[in-house]
Amino acid sequence: MKNLDTLPSSGVMSKSQDNKRLPVMNGCFKITGKKIFIRLKNRVCDTPEELLGSELCFEIVKRAVQDLMRRNSILLNVFGKKEIDEDSIQCAVETLQFLAKMHADLVLKVVSGADVLLKDRVLFNDFVEHLYNYWRRFDRFIVCDSEGDALDKRPFRTFNETIENLTHLVRKVYRDIQENAVNNHPRIYRQVSAGAQIATIALPKNISYPEGIYRKLNSIPVIRQILLYPPLVLNPPMNKRKGKFERMNQNPLERVEFKKDEWLCYPTKVGSLLILVYFHEKFFELGLSLCNLFELAGDEDLKRKPDGIYAFGVPDELFSEANPAPNGFYEDVQNGMMVGAIPNRDEFGYFGYLKKMILTLHNVRKIKDGKMPFHGALVKVFLKGDKQATLLMMGDSGAGKSETLEAFRELGEEYIQDIIVIADDMGSLEINSKGEVIGYGTETGAFLRLDDLQPGYALGQIDRAIIMSPNQVNARIILPVTTFDNVIKGHKVDFVLYANNYEDIDEDHPIIDRFKNADDAIKTFREGMVMSKGTTTTTGLVHTYFANVFGPVQYKEDHEAVAKKYFEAFFKDNTIFVGQMRTRLGMSGWERKGPEESAKELLKLIQSK
Repeated sequence: MKNLDTLPSSGVMSKSQDNKRLPVMNGCFKITGKKIFIRLKNRVCDTPEELLGSELCFEIVKRAVQDLMRRNSILLNVFGKKEIDEDSIQCAVETLQFLAKMHADLVLKVVSGADVLLKDRVLFNDFVEHLYNYWRRFDRFIVCDSEGDALDKRPFRTFNETIENLTHLVRKVYRDIQENAVNNHPRIYRQVSAGAQIATIALPKNISYPEGIYRKLNSIPVIRQILLYPPLVLNPPMNKRKGKFERMNQNPLERVEFKKDEWLCYPTKVGSLLILVYFHEKFFELGLSLCNLFELAGDEDLKRKPDGIYAFGVPDELFSEANPAPNGFYEDVQNGMMVGAIPNRDEFGYFGYLKKMILTLHNVRKIKDGKMPFHGALVKVFLKGDKQATLLMMGDSGAGKSETLEAFRELGEEYIQDIIVIADDMGSLEINSKGEVIGYGTETGAFLRLDDLQPGYALGQIDRAIIMSPNQVNARIILPVTTFDNVIKGHKVDFVLYANNYEDIDEDHPIIDRFKNADDAIKTFREGMVMSKGTTTTTGLVHTYFANVFGPVQYKEDHEAVAKKYFEAFFKDNTIFVGQMRTRLGMSGWERKGPEESAKELLKLIQSK
C-alpha cells in the first residue's frame, strides 16, 4: 500500500516547488484490479486542492491515460504529441487543479503547457469526462480503522466525514472543471455515487477466543458499522458454486498467518450462533456484501466465545495432504468451535461460497446439538379473516421456494394481510417442552436469482440492492427481507412441504400432495431430488441428501437420527400438514406460471386450515 501516515496533524501538505506529488489523506490506498481500497485514520480530503494534489488522483489520471493509450483513443490528441510521459500527466493534473477554481483563460497564464491541453476545449472536456467515468468504474472502498478514537461510537459523524464529503467533493470538482473549461453551466445534474461505494468502521476487538492459534485473529479489525450506497453493482470473478464443503483433518488456522492490513472481520449473527467471518482484501466486495444478508453482531455479542470462524481467502499452500480439499471445514471438538477456510483463488470469488460455508458451519453445530437444520424457506402468513399459519418449504437451490413465495405475495391485498419472512434459505427446527416443532431462521436477507423473480420485482427493490454478475447466467441480487427479531423469535410450524420442481401435474399428482405417514414423507425429503437450474455447476435431475449438502451430507449418521426424531414429531397428533408442492420451476415454459399456480393452491390450503 501507499503509506500516507507521515503527514502533519491536518493531514494536508502543499505542493512543493519541485512538483513532487504529496499525499493528502491520513491513511493509505491500494489499487488492485478494478478495486480501490482507502484506509483512513481520521478524515479524507476536504478541498479540491487536497483531492487533485493527492497521490491517488495522480495514479488515477495516469492509469486513465494508459487506458486511452491501449486503444489509441482520439482523446490522446489533447496532449498534442505522441509520447506521453509523467511530466505530461503532471501538467494535466496541474491544469485540472487550477481549472477547479478559475476559468480556462486564466489557467493559460499560470500553468506552463496548459495552452496545448486547452487548445481544443471540447476535446479536453471529453477527456475530463473520461477521467470521471474511469474513476467511477472501480469498486471503491473506505475503511476507517483508527484505534483509540471510538469511531464506532459516532458512526454518522464518521461516515459523513468520509463517504458523504468525498462524494460531494468529487462531483463538485468534476463540475467546476467542466464549467471552467468550456464556460457552460449544465442544466441537468445527476447525483451519482462519485466517492466510495462502501465505507466501514473496523476496529480491533479482544474476542474471547480459546488460548492458542485463535488469538492471532485479534489483530484483525472487526467491522462495527457499514454504510453503502445502493444499488451496488458488482462483477466478482465467479458466478457459480460447485461441489460441497469437505471435512478437514487439521485445523486450517494452524498454518495461516494473517496480515492485519489485508483482512477484515464481519461478525455474523447466524440465528442463535455467532460466526466470525474473516475475509481477505481480494474478496472485500463479497465480504462487505454480507451486510445485506446477515445481522452484524454488536459489542455485547462479541463478549462471548464464537461458535464458528470462517477464513475466506487464505493462501493456497494451506491445503496440503492433511487438508486436500480446497474448500472445507474443521470441527474443533476440544474448543467447541467450527472452522471453515477457502483459498484466495478467482474460482472461489462467488458470494455463494461465502454464504453457504457460513450456513454449513451453522448446520453442523445444530446437528451436534440435536436440532434439525433445513434448506428451505420459512414464513408466517397472515390472511384476512384472522387466518394465520407458519409454513416451511424445503428443497434444493432452484426448486422454486423463493419464487413461489414471491408469487404468493403477488396475490395481493384481497387475501393477504402480512407475510413475515423467518428464513429465506436455511434455518433450524427445535422441539419445545410441549412437543411442538418450532422454527428459526439464520439470515435477515436473501440471495436470489434475478431470472426467477417476478417481472419488475428487482427494480422495485433496487434502492436497497446489491447486484452481482448482472450480465451473466445466474445473475444475483442480495436484498434485506426481514428483521433479526423475526429470525430468532421461534415460530410454531403448521405446514412442511417439499418443493418439487421436476414433476408435471395430473389427476394422480396434484400441485400439493399430502403424505400419509412419516416413512413416506422422509423418503421424499431424504432423496432431495431437483431439476438443476444452473445455480451451481450441476445440471439435469440431481439427488442430494435432504436437499442439503451444507452439513447433513457430511454428518449423515448424526443427521439421520435427528431427522427421524423430527419427522415423527411432524406426524404426532396429525397437527402438521406434511406434503410436497409441485412448483414445476425446472420444467421448460413453467418458470413463472408454475410458482404462480403453486401459490394459488397454497392460499387455498391455508384458508382451509
